[in-house]
Amino acid sequence: MRESRPNFKNIQSFEEFKRYYWYRDELSQICKSLGLEYRGTKQELNKIIEQYFKGNRVEKSKRKRSKKQTEVITLNMPLLECGFSFNKKFRDYFSTVTGVNPFKFNADMAAAWRKVQKENNKKFKIKDMLKIYFGESDYAKYDYSACEWNQFLKDFCLDECSAKYSNKLKVASLLWQEVRVSRKEKVYSKELLIEYAHLIEVYKK
Repeated sequence: MRESRPNFKNIQSFEEFKRYYWYRDELSQICKSLGLEYRGTKQELNKIIEQYFKGNRVEKSKRKRSKKQTEVITLNMPLLECGFSFNKKFRDYFSTVTGVNPFKFNADMAAAWRKVQKENNKKFKIKDMLKIYFGESDYAKYDYSACEWNQFLKDFCLDECSAKYSNKLKVASLLWQEVRVSRKEKVYSKELLIEYAHLIEVYKK
């Protein structure tokens, strides 16, 4: 029998809340319904909800975007004062500084930029972003837990047992939906094929 995930309003503690899988959009909607800050990464939204259960409210913040643009970029420029963006201009600059061409901003750099904006960190400079790129700074890390579904699907498709199903994506999706709302670890295993055989039998070749 499927173990249903309870409605958020019926959850009594953060310990109970984190037993279940929630999409980022779901977390955002929960925060919005509670009048809390609803923008940010999945990891950040989880922390906001954790604080909510502790009796602390993380109110919605007002973000001001800097319209200031700079012609010449230097290593000591604060990101918030030079019109920083993940655009061609800054990509070309980082390419010149690092010698990497084409240059691509990585996930940790994106996480760092979100943190800088959220905290209005006027001291974080271009050179600090370079340290993020080279893995020399732990200022911010991308929340890879958001990729659990992708990993689940990949592991399912790598399992030779998946070859007997005509629609792998559909089967993986059905299994994931069951795991997502349960207290099970959010990973694929062969045992799931047995446990939920009644749901996926129809997709056998």
